[in-house]
Amino acid sequence: MKLTDKITTISGIGPMLSKKLEKLEIFTVFDLLHHLPFRYEDRRIITPIKQIVSGNTITVVGVVSEITNEYTKSGKVIQKAEIGDDSGKILVIWFNQRYLARTVQAGTRVSLYGKADWFGRKLAIISPEIADTDLAGTIVPIYPETAGLTSKWLRKKIREVLDLKLLDESLSVSLRGVHFPNELYEVEKYRRNLAFNELLKFETENLKRRHDWQNRGTSHQFTNPKSQVIKFISDLPFRLTKSQNMVIEEILTDLEKPVAMNRLLEGDVGSGKTVVAAVACLVSNLNGFKSLFMAPTQILALQHFETLSKLMSPFNISVGLVTSQSKSTGDVLVGTQALLNNDIDNVGLVIIDEQHKFGVAQRALLQHKGGTPHVLTMTATPIPRTMALVLYGDLDLSQLTELPVGRKTIKTWVVPEEKRTAAIKWINDQMIKYASQAFWVCSLIDESESLGAIRAVNVEFESLKKSFSNLNLGLLHGRMKNKDEIINKFRDKEIDILVSTPVVEVGIDIPDASIMVIEDAHRFGLAALHQLRGRVGRNGQQAYCLMFSTQDTERLKAMETTHIGSRLAEIDLAIRGAGNIYSTSQHGKSELKIATYKDFDMLPKVREVVLKYKT
Repeated sequence: MKLTDKITTISGIGPMLSKKLEKLEIFTVFDLLHHLPFRYEDRRIITPIKQIVSGNTITVVGVVSEITNEYTKSGKVIQKAEIGDDSGKILVIWFNQRYLARTVQAGTRVSLYGKADWFGRKLAIISPEIADTDLAGTIVPIYPETAGLTSKWLRKKIREVLDLKLLDESLSVSLRGVHFPNELYEVEKYRRNLAFNELLKFETENLKRRHDWQNRGTSHQFTNPKSQVIKFISDLPFRLTKSQNMVIEEILTDLEKPVAMNRLLEGDVGSGKTVVAAVACLVSNLNGFKSLFMAPTQILALQHFETLSKLMSPFNISVGLVTSQSKSTGDVLVGTQALLNNDIDNVGLVIIDEQHKFGVAQRALLQHKGGTPHVLTMTATPIPRTMALVLYGDLDLSQLTELPVGRKTIKTWVVPEEKRTAAIKWINDQMIKYASQAFWVCSLIDESESLGAIRAVNVEFESLKKSFSNLNLGLLHGRMKNKDEIINKFRDKEIDILVSTPVVEVGIDIPDASIMVIEDAHRFGLAALHQLRGRVGRNGQQAYCLMFSTQDTERLKAMETTHIGSRLAEIDLAIRGAGNIYSTSQHGKSELKIATYKDFDMLPKVREVVLKYKT
């Protein structure tokens, strides 16, 4: 067995279990071993039954003297057992686990971990975990789980694979130290070892991709038509920001090189990435080449088409739209994945918007259109610069750090539950007074028993229709087939409030929308909240973002005072870790599973090792 083998190579894991493991992003033997615990239970102290006190969480090892299923008056089933050790006996209670009476028989020695409490007038252990007896007296790892896969099962499989001795001694020691530590203080040391290895792998892959890109062959080396670029910029109906001018200079410098540009442009929603891209398209056209501009959705493609058409028309540069429903020609072709199906020659520049929405194969195919074109990828996802240099180390990075002149700061408030009614009245008054529009975002489509009191879009839509009976409400979520139709109605002001899931996070431009409401805001990372907030106030009007939340308001308070996306992402990264902020998965590009923001202090040493290995 090798670390790169599929997870089904491991004994006892078939197609059904592998599907469940995929939900935890475990596809290979390596992934399983690097699925790390998120907390630990210290079960080193085994409590004699005689010393059990109500309210304490304890580990008890004893022998089952009896176990039965008993029915309550309401028809529910409880499991009653009695276990004993040398010091005495105690009642054990479980609920609705009938199988226990068959699997845990009298005379069986068990290890129980759970809380002691009163059951009627008797002291009992309530709903304890029946642990492996060899875990009693140890520190027990608890893992991220999914339906049908418990920490108990994961512990067993991870131990089995570690015992196969597939790893070199250093990696084996670190993995055992993280999964099955002898002391809690040792965990961080071993985790840091694994983080170093992960960052080393990342940097090595980045260096290889950068090397491969630079050795792909001669690109279309452009000349810089400075006078036309200056005229284009001076004729714009607005003034560019300092960072826009700086990024344009970086791009123009790239386009003059014999090596194809491969640059990532990161900037907040509304920071002016499309205008920067338009300058690059202008230069491509003036050098005699076409440009392709690919967007992840038809709505976003249409918006880019409309914007670029206005910007390019004074220079007689034609812009075409290519989607599943529209195919037109032009010097600049804007489209969805449908661009991949068209035979387009003489392509000098490829622009990919929200590049993480596309698969690696899609991006590679687009990048090869017309030989070796220059490539500019763009994202509005706020990424701390340090993290961007790790995740996208194979790309040159540019960041837009300012909003256009005249754009008002969006007033942002965290709204606790007790102020909800007053907030809804205020929103109603604002919308009537200024004839504005609002987004109302919920994180779920349907209610979930497992998640408790989280507001779902289907339920909230019906409730809000009563609260805003004088306004027109629309519903939008990912399972709907008429999403484009709903968004067009919203843009045409046939809908006043769009009640939606976060599908509106990227690429929907509603000029008259001035209010963003986010339910259960604590469930979102600050970067995602910032992107949602950026959907309003696009027409220069004063805009507002109200974040309803029942918890975690201190973290959310950062939204009230900080309006730079990369800074918010940095705050969230330090508090919560990358996995909780936004998925860093790039449809084939590796993601950080172990290393966190606090591990980036190791980057100089990591890069030193990579460069030493390279030479």
